Amino acid sequence: MLSEADLDALLGARHADPFAVLGLHPAADGRLWMRTLQPDAAAVTLLDAGSGKPIVELTPRREGFFEALVPRRKNRFDYRLAMRWLSGGEGVYADAYGFWPQLAEAELQRFAAGQHGRPWELLGAQALTHGDVAGVRFAVWAPNARRVSVVGSFNNWDGRRHPMRRRHEAGVWEIFVPHAAEGDLYKFEILAADGRLLPLKADPYARRAQLRPDTASIVAPLPPASPLPRTRARANERHAPISIYEVHAPSWRGGANGGFPDWDQLAEQLPAYVAELGFTHVQLMPVSEHPFDGSWGYQTLGMYAPSARFGPPEGFARFVAACHEQGLGVLLDWVPAHFPADAHGLADFDGTHLYDYADPREGFHRDWNTLIYNFGRTEVREFLVGSALYWLERWGVDGLRVDAVASMLYRDYSRQPGEWIPNAQGGRENLEAIALLREMNERVGGELPGAITVAEESTSFPGVSAPTYAGGLGFHYKWNMGWMNDTLRYMAEDPINRRWHHDKMSFGLVYAFSENFVLPISHDEVVHGKGAMLAKMPGDEWQQFANLRAYYGFMWGHPGKKLLFMGQEFAQRAEWNHEQPLPWALLQDERHAGVQRLVTDLNRLYRERPALHRLDCDAIGFEWLVSHDSEQSVFAWLRRDGTGQLVLVVCNFTPVPREGYEIGVPEHIGAWREVLNTDSAYYGGSNVGNGVGPLPVSDRPAHGRRASLSLTLPPLGTLFLVPA
Repeated sequence: MLSEADLDALLGARHADPFAVLGLHPAADGRLWMRTLQPDAAAVTLLDAGSGKPIVELTPRREGFFEALVPRRKNRFDYRLAMRWLSGGEGVYADAYGFWPQLAEAELQRFAAGQHGRPWELLGAQALTHGDVAGVRFAVWAPNARRVSVVGSFNNWDGRRHPMRRRHEAGVWEIFVPHAAEGDLYKFEILAADGRLLPLKADPYARRAQLRPDTASIVAPLPPASPLPRTRARANERHAPISIYEVHAPSWRGGANGGFPDWDQLAEQLPAYVAELGFTHVQLMPVSEHPFDGSWGYQTLGMYAPSARFGPPEGFARFVAACHEQGLGVLLDWVPAHFPADAHGLADFDGTHLYDYADPREGFHRDWNTLIYNFGRTEVREFLVGSALYWLERWGVDGLRVDAVASMLYRDYSRQPGEWIPNAQGGRENLEAIALLREMNERVGGELPGAITVAEESTSFPGVSAPTYAGGLGFHYKWNMGWMNDTLRYMAEDPINRRWHHDKMSFGLVYAFSENFVLPISHDEVVHGKGAMLAKMPGDEWQQFANLRAYYGFMWGHPGKKLLFMGQEFAQRAEWNHEQPLPWALLQDERHAGVQRLVTDLNRLYRERPALHRLDCDAIGFEWLVSHDSEQSVFAWLRRDGTGQLVLVVCNFTPVPREGYEIGVPEHIGAWREVLNTDSAYYGGSNVGNGVGPLPVSDRPAHGRRASLSLTLPPLGTLFLVPA
């Protein structure tokens, strides 16, 4: 019989090795003991699985524990348990403790060494079948726990029912639960080494979760691998036009009865709208599972789970497919920098600082009251890199925009002297985070060709988009935060004062080709009292709209890929509010509709003219023509595609029309024609410009050139011209 000490530990859910005592085990005389803990059972009978015949009725001992010597059997065999429940029902079940270890030693060793590559195949909940028994294999990394049980809708959330087997090689706990199935709710009940029973923990590798405020994980199938089609891969390359529409999915349009839109509603409306506007990519603010709506998804706890806010995960696959059908790439915000401290999440996961740094000088984010991943820990790196690969490989998205990279790179980020710990070399760089980002980018580049990564990095850290073999971080693109800040400060100035701030518009070209840049007008620029883009512009309403149109023209003519946050394409008046849908009724006003038409035409021109995109990231694609006319606030430059095609861009950032403004141009081109004018009446402007006919080049010298072009510059306007 089982010892009282073992029985007490089982009944108290303190037993560290339940597989050593439950199920079939040899007795001293060579026979077998059968033991099971079934707190809700009135009677248990052992059956032969093959014949279904009863072998022995087990004897109840205490609180649902049953055991018996098995007659006439000396070797382990396949069995079932016939249960009669206290509630009156009955049934025949396979026993979780009748199955051998689930995870191969080699896989566990690879995980412990940081070489597994796809840890989502090892850990989490995997529905599978052993022989004729369907069930779910659960596995979780909790190396410092004394005991771990899986609890859920299949066992009445009772931690005594399915304590797991510890695999000491990797600190992983595992169990196969017969008859559990996809759709079942589950969590992990963890007894810490110090004897604390921790709050129930959601599965870090869960592929689906409940809608907040509920926090259970849900057994879900592994999405099939979705390799990126070659056409999509080509659309992500440096020489391709990349114009990104950034979306906060819950507030783009409201769902039914004011709730969240589901993936199918979004798939029906959003891709067609974005494609009609001429954007090439949709970028979703984080759609991984997160507990707090107000974090906009940037405080995520479900690094492998599409949020339940939008319905079941398979709907997300349909949304991605709908985007691809419209010719759009899909980029996801991905947040490896930090995580919230919610009790059901990663904080204090096994009673220790398992996922975060123990020292708050390394492990606590003051800006967001969140915890910082321990980037140097092998298993945490696998968790994060695996998440990046999972979204790209399994959901077929085109790329990841990596949030808060600057906060990862520096140990003193937002910290005063004495509040941070130098690295092993005495410096301020977070060497572990740098190594993690390089590993992630190398894995994405090597295993998922065509997929891209984009860094939100606000400092001058060198080589963010340089290859790792050249000492860089290996991102494909980097947000140009300096360009955004400088140019928006310039635009906020009254035009009469802009002459004193001229360099803010030109300074970006000093470093424009040091990285592969994306020019971002993101959600961060239209929240927290910053106002909408229209509200940033000075002057009366006419000037505000004209300034905004001119600025968008400047942006689309400037080297660099483009990103615009939703609502700004039609000049939303109020700053963005995540709790409300966009104010679509504004499009009934021709001024707002005109801005939308302008953005559409800018995207069309950007895509159709290789000179505007092919050398976005190369200095040979840009040439200043007028950069020092601060008195008149005029800028002019050429964009080239490297094969001889040209586009001339001219900006006038004062409300004064300028007739006969001469610009030195290449003498081998005899005439130019205007192809886009942000002051066109079609966009809501005053219609000052140069018409549709050819504009001849004269031999009058200007700006150090022997030939010049005389133009009428519209007030607060940007012109695009091409050789006639």
